[in-house]
Amino acid sequence: MRLLGDPGLAAPCEEVTDFGPDLARLVEDMFATMYAAGGVGLAANQIGVPLRVFVYDCPDDEDLRHLGHLVNPRLVTAEGVTVRGPEGCLSLPGIEAGTPRFDEAVVEGRTADGSPVRVSGTGFFARCLQHECDHLDGGLYVDHLTGLRRQRVLRAARRSGLTPVLRGRTG
Repeated sequence: MRLLGDPGLAAPCEEVTDFGPDLARLVEDMFATMYAAGGVGLAANQIGVPLRVFVYDCPDDEDLRHLGHLVNPRLVTAEGVTVRGPEGCLSLPGIEAGTPRFDEAVVEGRTADGSPVRVSGTGFFARCLQHECDHLDGGLYVDHLTGLRRQRVLRAARRSGLTPVLRGRTG
């Protein structure tokens, strides 16, 4: 698992062009890694693969389970009310912060076999979709934090041995 400070997490991922058996294996490996780490979503760059792929097994606010993967996803809609809710990340293990996200999200992409897919989510699942799309664009949930919340996350990261390398804002 790549952790905060790894340059691969800060770089935008490349589009997938080969929808063959290697991609199917990557998706399977990503699910296994996500489950082993106790996550609800995982982007390929979190395991050192700079491709636009993520997997998820995430409940929404009504505890309905959403299970799937997206290849070359694009966040096409993020709207509704902005909700500040707890958000963590497998690349910042054990560190969580109230992070603002839209309550509704729509993502379009492809499956591992190349079929087009459109995924809609609300509540916690919308948060998951936005979080994973951020990863593929080289972002982390910390990028959405300001002020004291951001300082606390960065302090916790330093204390846990992570070396924050974040672009943009400091403090």
